[in-house]
Amino acid sequence: MAMRTTTAALAAAAAPRGGFLRLFSTTSTPSSSFPFPQTTQQTPAREQAEPNTNLFVSGLSKRTTSEGLQEAFSKFGEVVQARVVTDRVSGYSKGFGFVKYATLEDAAEGIKGMDGQFLDGWVIFAEYARPRQPPSEPQNNTGMGLWKQRY
Repeated sequence: MAMRTTTAALAAAAAPRGGFLRLFSTTSTPSSSFPFPQTTQQTPAREQAEPNTNLFVSGLSKRTTSEGLQEAFSKFGEVVQARVVTDRVSGYSKGFGFVKYATLEDAAEGIKGMDGQFLDGWVIFAEYARPRQPPSEPQNNTGMGLWKQRY
């Protein structure tokens, strides 16, 4: 019995009075003395790409094939081409791909039907593909990079 009271007394003495709980509390009160400034500003969402017939599909399983992607998206319209981007060495999917529809209406239906759905056990995301950015100019045109400058 003496052991229980000693342990309880030590725990009560060592525990801070609300400081620890207040620091890690998820509820916010106006009189909270949280040491960090509260920000209510959210990060800006990525701007949407303009509608086109080419869709970008992310979240693909490593086992997803181009044929499987085409079969899944063909339920929502005429698929012209479906391509899963694969690793050169292993041949497995890199986790994303592209689906090209015949019309804008089919592409919109494909996004509505497949965005957030399961494919091969993974949740996938479909959105309009963005145009590829032009390559930037190389900064150092020597071809050997820093190695030539050092030696």
